[in-house]
Amino acid sequence: MPGHRLGRPPAPGGHATTSPGRPRISALDVLRGFALCGILLANIQPIANIGRVVVQRSATPEEAWMGLLVEQRFFPIFSLLFGVGFSLLLNSASERAARPRLLLLRRLLVLLAIGLAHRVLLWQGDILTVYAIVGLLVLLPSTWLPRWAVAGLAAVLIPTSLIFTGGFLALVPGLFLLGSALTRYGVIDRIERSTGVPAVLGLVLAAAAAPLLWLQENGDPLDSAFVLPFAAAGLLVAGVYVCALLILLRTPLRTALRAVFAPLGQMALTNYLTATILVLAVGRVLGSPPESWSLTTVCLIAGAILAIQWLWSTLWLRRYRQGPLEWLWRWATWAHRPPLRRTP
Repeated sequence: MPGHRLGRPPAPGGHATTSPGRPRISALDVLRGFALCGILLANIQPIANIGRVVVQRSATPEEAWMGLLVEQRFFPIFSLLFGVGFSLLLNSASERAARPRLLLLRRLLVLLAIGLAHRVLLWQGDILTVYAIVGLLVLLPSTWLPRWAVAGLAAVLIPTSLIFTGGFLALVPGLFLLGSALTRYGVIDRIERSTGVPAVLGLVLAAAAAPLLWLQENGDPLDSAFVLPFAAAGLLVAGVYVCALLILLRTPLRTALRAVFAPLGQMALTNYLTATILVLAVGRVLGSPPESWSLTTVCLIAGAILAIQWLWSTLWLRRYRQGPLEWLWRWATWAHRPPLRRTP
């Protein structure tokens, strides 16, 4: 495959197809659903606070585990998958539309509108607005670059963002480009075919994360020097999670993992937005300040919301090709109404 050209990868066996011409890669749905679960767990208290109060976690061992294993550990996965999905869609659009980049421009503008509505009406911590803006400024222009340039930019932006800012949002452009580069080099096409590569990579990432997690655990969150190890550890732990899931998908647990996470991942946009509504409703019912909620309470709320979303997603996808918001987003992207109901 030439370095400057995007081509649709061949369809691996066993992938379900939800739209003409592009098969679904089930591992991506599992990863997306898994990331969605972690994002909800991390966001419950911030959402319930509606931006009025900064949540200060207590220094209990239980809360410390949230900082080590959950906070900022799942958004990197989501960001990487956004870059992957963008390039997969461009592959499909290049074969089916005369002006594929105009189609993707429309898709990002619609996402921006959705994100702004979510931010203004429900929660100021919305990430969709950031994704849309970075997509417009970084991802879309990168489609004119050869794949080696996209990979090189990702390799520069990610460590540079960690060193000079340490914030999660600064990592988004690099992670988008990394996801795009992985797709363009055919890595995503082979993502379900190997156990050794994710095993070795996961061990390397875990070894690199260990000292950073120690620094995070023993550092002062109010110290500016705390930001870098926290962000870097989050990025590495996210990589470990991805590698672990890819390994497990090569075992007999594959069926269970797909059953649990894939429905959530296939309806990620719908579930991300409806989770905000459900968290706000729970906060109103409970009445107590969200910053006073124990970790057990947070986990129970997350578990209940995810159970509702999993049941709804599973039942919905038995009859329909996509989630309702995913379908509307696709309609706006392609500028014509796509089929929704599954044909017998």
